[in-house]
Amino acid sequence: MLVVEELHVFHGEIHALRGVSLHVGEGELVAIIGANGVGKSTLLGALAGIYKPARGKIVWDEKDITRLPAEKVVRWGISLVPERRQMFDTLSLKDNLLLGAYHRYRRDRAGVAADAARVLEMFPALAGKEKVAAGSLSGGMQQMLAIGRGLMARPRLLMLDEPSLGLAPLVVREIMATLARLREEGTTILLVEQNAHAALKIAGRVYILERGQVSLEGAPDQLRQDRQVQRAYLRQTK
Repeated sequence: MLVVEELHVFHGEIHALRGVSLHVGEGELVAIIGANGVGKSTLLGALAGIYKPARGKIVWDEKDITRLPAEKVVRWGISLVPERRQMFDTLSLKDNLLLGAYHRYRRDRAGVAADAARVLEMFPALAGKEKVAAGSLSGGMQQMLAIGRGLMARPRLLMLDEPSLGLAPLVVREIMATLARLREEGTTILLVEQNAHAALKIAGRVYILERGQVSLEGAPDQLRQDRQVQRAYLRQTK
């Protein structure tokens, strides 16, 4: 479904990604874990069409999308839920949801309305707050809204950048349970997380990113037994 081959991305003089290769199969939930500054967000940004790779290839559904702009990547079925939510704070919850479906709103208003209702059913905490400004919601509700906004694009691949960041443990568990449920329903998910414990609980496969490169790949149970992984990640988060 998604194949990334030897991807290199620069931010000015900084070589952020140094030959990253990975793949995500249809229906998988794949996690990428790593410390701050190792290139996780850059990788998702490149896949979403925000950053242009210097070298390498991104193949989606057997088509080369390496240099497609972000708006076309969304139309091809890839949706990014960015780090720190990036809400339109002064717009209502409902309007933030509708912006996630901007590319199909005019031709499918009934479908968009049905999808918005599904998001509210998925996240009951948001129900009844459709007219509330997004910026006044709690961090947990904003993250639910950000995921809902991503789903409004009807993605075949949902990418999430640090969805647990800054959230209480109870909310993190709810978010992760929702992602696991989406995967069970057939949504393909690529999850970037620093919270290794949370990611390993729901992922089918895991990549570890270090210094802009993939250092390890494997099943969660396999990586839990790796002493390097234990020292670097599993003793830092609960």
